Amino acid sequence: MFSRISVRTLGLALFAVCAALLAVGLYLQHIKGIEPCPMCIMQRYAMLACGLLGLITGLHDPGRRGLAAYSSLLAISATAGAGVAARQSWMQWYPPAVSECGPGLEYMLESFPLSSALPMIFRGAGDCSAIDWTLFGLTIANWSFLVFATILLSLGIYLLQRRKLGL
Repeated sequence: MFSRISVRTLGLALFAVCAALLAVGLYLQHIKGIEPCPMCIMQRYAMLACGLLGLITGLHDPGRRGLAAYSSLLAISATAGAGVAARQSWMQWYPPAVSECGPGLEYMLESFPLSSALPMIFRGAGDCSAIDWTLFGLTIANWSFLVFATILLSLGIYLLQRRKLGL
C-alpha cells in the first residue's frame, strides 16, 4: 500500500506536515504567547530537520542509495526529536521537586561547549515541565512524541514494503 506511493510524493508530504506543525508552534508562540522552553526548541530543530529531509528527498527523487542515505538521516532526526519529547513528557508527568528556571537555549549554546550544554538541555528547567497548552488531554511534548514516532513507524513500514517488493 505504502510502497506504491513515489518517494517524491512521500518526501513532499513529509515536508508539508512538518511545515504545518512548525507553523502551529510559531502560532502558539507569537499569537498565543506561549514561550518555548529549551526542550521545545530542540524538538523544533528536529522537526525542521525532518521537514527539510522530506523536501530534499521530494526534490531530488533519489534512487536506492540516496533513499537509504535520506532514510538514515530521517531516522536519526526523528529519533532525536522523539527522545527529547519523551524526556519532556516524563518531566511533565513527574515534575522536578524544585522547579527553577534555567538559562535559555541560546545562552547555553553560546556560553558552554556542546558537551556541557547538551546535558543541561536534557536535564531541563522548571519551564520544561510546565504544561501551557493541551489538545485532547495531550501536551505539546506528547503530540511531538507521537508525530516523531509516526514518522519512524511510517518510514520503517515503507522501507520494509519496498524491500518485500524488491524495489
